[in-house]
Amino acid sequence: MTQIIQSFSDISANYDVAYVDLWGCVHNGITAFPAAIAALQAFRAQGGKVILVTNAPRGRAHVERQISGMGVPNDAWDAIATSGDSARAAMFMGAIGEKVWFMGEPHDLPFFEPMRLIENPANIQRVALEEAEGIVCCGPFDPFADPASVRPQLLYAKQKGMKLLCANPDIVVDRGDAREWCAGAIAALYSEMGGESLYFGKPHPPIYDLAARRLAALPDAPADPRIIAIGDGIRTDVLGAMGEGIDSLFITGGLAASETKTTEQPDPEALTAYLDREKTTASYAIGFLR
Repeated sequence: MTQIIQSFSDISANYDVAYVDLWGCVHNGITAFPAAIAALQAFRAQGGKVILVTNAPRGRAHVERQISGMGVPNDAWDAIATSGDSARAAMFMGAIGEKVWFMGEPHDLPFFEPMRLIENPANIQRVALEEAEGIVCCGPFDPFADPASVRPQLLYAKQKGMKLLCANPDIVVDRGDAREWCAGAIAALYSEMGGESLYFGKPHPPIYDLAARRLAALPDAPADPRIIAIGDGIRTDVLGAMGEGIDSLFITGGLAASETKTTEQPDPEALTAYLDREKTTASYAIGFLR
């Protein structure tokens, strides 16, 4: 049974580490949430470690600059693990070949910047779909367009046996009041069509392996940490925590605000019904991180 709590401090003493989602939990794609920042700062003040675990299709340095511009201070977190870094490592190791067709927007192009930690990296070249060996998907060309608009290109790719590397398994995000499609929607469509999609972000294991490495690299990392995952994605944050065998704090006022009837807090009956429909279980729930 999921326990609804009033604030993270109600349970934070039970944990050494928090794996914290960004979009919908710490910021809304435009600005940071002051109460969430205060909660993370308080957790760190009592000795907790905060690893920002995000499905952003970019490297951690780019994410750090982005969240700083939104008002997320450096004293609210200890390290960053991104889906983008996990996926980039796989790309440079040749997971989908060297000639790739890129799906995304211009701001996603840093995905192709070299990774110095990869020995003998693949010679990645962005080419036309007809010349490609695989697909790198950081997101739709137009985040407001129906993902089915690229079905013809995906059908061609499937017939050629291309693998699709998904840099962000999220289906949708809310940027302020506007809902946008993400790379996960394209990858899901490709899989439904019979194509092969490769995932590296939540809820899949590679990003949790990366988060564990980021944690272990901290100078005073706990040896046997008690970890809680915090986020608003039922199919990413909560499902990922279930897969990793760690507790979770479900932020219901994000993507599932309507389904859980969240204003300040979720409606208990609506929350239970939603979790039952999704066949998931969260350890705790709260309207917003505070």
